[in-house]
Amino acid sequence: MIESPPAWPNDIYASLKALGVRQLPYVPDAGHTRLIEMCLNDNEMRAVPLTTEEEGVAMLAGSWLGGQRGALLMQSSGIGNCVNMFSTIRVGRYPLLTLITMRGQWGEANPWQLPMGRNAAAILKLSGFQVLDLDAADMAAETVAAGGRTAFEANQMVAVLISQRLIGSKAFTPAEDG
Repeated sequence: MIESPPAWPNDIYASLKALGVRQLPYVPDAGHTRLIEMCLNDNEMRAVPLTTEEEGVAMLAGSWLGGQRGALLMQSSGIGNCVNMFSTIRVGRYPLLTLITMRGQWGEANPWQLPMGRNAAAILKLSGFQVLDLDAADMAAETVAAGGRTAFEANQMVAVLISQRLIGSKAFTPAEDG
């Protein structure tokens, strides 16, 4: 039996389009693969691969100043890379919408992902974000749309945390000595 791909990436994509998002910086991530592919194939969006997540924070500040809306795609482990850059957004009072695939949660077998998985929401809140949890596929469009409205219309920093239960856990095989 061939399993059909989940519909929630399509719902998120539709919400981003409805919000007028044109810039989509991302760090390649398996949890965002389908969404990234859809955005790369959309001539009205500019999906830009990054080497580090904080580049995306700066890119979105520039996008906003240039008159375009954007959203940053990253994995929860990238939050720690961005903490200093979040101050640019907060002090500059720019909107920021970020969609974060979570690790270190449901069924996580990689011990290196657990600390950020446990602390992601608290770190984001301390950095000034409104944090929205997305853990049900049927809530994807509504959650991203609500987060986008708050970010772009109320000029706020909003993070949508896409739970590991929704994206699925990954196997972890530690490197063997030898």
